[in-house]
Amino acid sequence: MINYDGRRFRPAEPEAEGRTAVYRQEGDLLWGTFSGGRARHGTLAGVCAPDGTLDFAYSMVLEDGEIVCGRCHSEPELREDGGVDLREEWERYGGHAAVGVSYLREIK
Repeated sequence: MINYDGRRFRPAEPEAEGRTAVYRQEGDLLWGTFSGGRARHGTLAGVCAPDGTLDFAYSMVLEDGEIVCGRCHSEPELREDGGVDLREEWERYGGHAAVGVSYLREIK
């Protein structure tokens, strides 16, 4: 099992500098915070499967005060340097409803 406790991630796109997420883990319980880009503050909570796959819900407050929530399924890929990259399939609800795929890269 991958232990995500204390790992930091950012979107893989070069223009995503300054956007970060910090994950915490205890057993299969996963939680974290994120900010940057349009997100003033966000939180996530979910579970980690034995293979390192993550399933979680998230909510965030955008810079204009709007609140967005959704869910995400992330699959890890281990890098040669020991870092983890995540492929995220996400879905947002409400006025910002959307689906998509994004990629996170661990920051060392």
